[in-house]
Amino acid sequence: MISSSLQKGLAMATFQIDIPFLENLKDLIREKEDSELRRKFKPMHYADLAEIIELLSKDDATYIVKLLGSKTTAEALAEVDPDIRESILQNLSAKEIALEVSELDTDDATDLILELPEDRQEKVMSQIEDNEHVQDIRDLLKYDENTAGGLMAKELVKVQEGLSILKCLNEMRAQAENVTRVHSIYVVDEKNKLKGRLSLKDLITANSKDKVKHIYIPKVDYVTVEQEKEEVPKIMSKYDLEAIPVVNRDKELLGRITIDDILDVIKEEAEKDYQMAAGISNDVEADDNIIELVKARLPWLFLGLLGGLGSVFILQDFEGIMSNPKLRNLFFYTPLIAAMAGNVGVQSSAIIVQGLANDIVKGPLFHRLVKEVGLSLINGFALALVIILFGLLSKQEFIVSLTIAGSMMLVIVVAALVGTFIPIILDKRGIDPAIATGPFITTANDIFGIFLFFYIAKFALGF
Repeated sequence: MISSSLQKGLAMATFQIDIPFLENLKDLIREKEDSELRRKFKPMHYADLAEIIELLSKDDATYIVKLLGSKTTAEALAEVDPDIRESILQNLSAKEIALEVSELDTDDATDLILELPEDRQEKVMSQIEDNEHVQDIRDLLKYDENTAGGLMAKELVKVQEGLSILKCLNEMRAQAENVTRVHSIYVVDEKNKLKGRLSLKDLITANSKDKVKHIYIPKVDYVTVEQEKEEVPKIMSKYDLEAIPVVNRDKELLGRITIDDILDVIKEEAEKDYQMAAGISNDVEADDNIIELVKARLPWLFLGLLGGLGSVFILQDFEGIMSNPKLRNLFFYTPLIAAMAGNVGVQSSAIIVQGLANDIVKGPLFHRLVKEVGLSLINGFALALVIILFGLLSKQEFIVSLTIAGSMMLVIVVAALVGTFIPIILDKRGIDPAIATGPFITTANDIFGIFLFFYIAKFALGF
């Protein structure tokens, strides 16, 4: 059962989307009980409507969208999975899509337009009656989707610094009609350059004859249209912002980015990093076709295979110890050493990647490596004691147990250094460091671990 909460006014009701509800909905669609369908959907939050659309067939979802009209379905369509939305839009005419676009804020409207084939984009925009809305969409289409400009919306409230408080309030009322939620009131000069922001408290307590320039707050955080979109969440998180203005190189105010758009970016980045950490190089989903899934997974599996073959060659160099009853136990510890190397490397790289993502990994690389060595020595010593204790209980020769324990300590230190060093270097070279937490680190540390284990054992035990 899938449940969600719907709040309307001060009353809270629980809306449930379960199999009986969906079956009843399909029956009503099949029998074309339009009045009953409208009644069911009338009090529904757009997020619940979006969830239902995703659970229906393409034809049934299209029927609902056409029946309820753009004022009800526009925001829901903006929330629907892009692949499902694309299939629904194929069933709508240019005029019907234009009505949906007209109800959306410019950022969501632009995203929807971008999903259409180029020939349909112009047809849809030619059907939108609000020329200013069309121009705003065209402006946003110019920006790369991976920049702050590609995230921003045009809707905001701004006032000129020369206005009196009374005129400022009138200007705000006029602009607020086209803004879904007013997060901030920005102050600009006569050339539209961002000067600061207005405090609501200062505004309502000021004398009506005062000027905006006398009460506005000059300190205002902003981003430029060219900044990469991954930088925006860091800035908004650092300064605890719900919205942030976007300016060009001349500091002209162009739009704003709100927290809901930032949550989408964070989710997208988290999903991408999770897939890369698992050794999936492309952005894929469970419902994608087999070819796309193979293309995303196979390269990293191939890397793992090469690493495994490297380990085989290393082990072949030491196959002679299998004939020595006192030393052949070393081979039985190979999976343990490889596993410890891989686990430690992934732990170290995961912490570093997280720190890089949150912009908290700073200072000299040397200090970071020294800290990691100290931590590895403590962890390695504790685990080495367990190995020695296990050797005593299994009546293994003490020198063999000591050699295995010492080798494992060194392997842990090296694995931690590799797990720390590689993500930082990748980040400095502009490569996503999340790639380091997956098979790349695991494979590298498996090879290093086995190599160090046997060569240290050879040196200590003299075989």
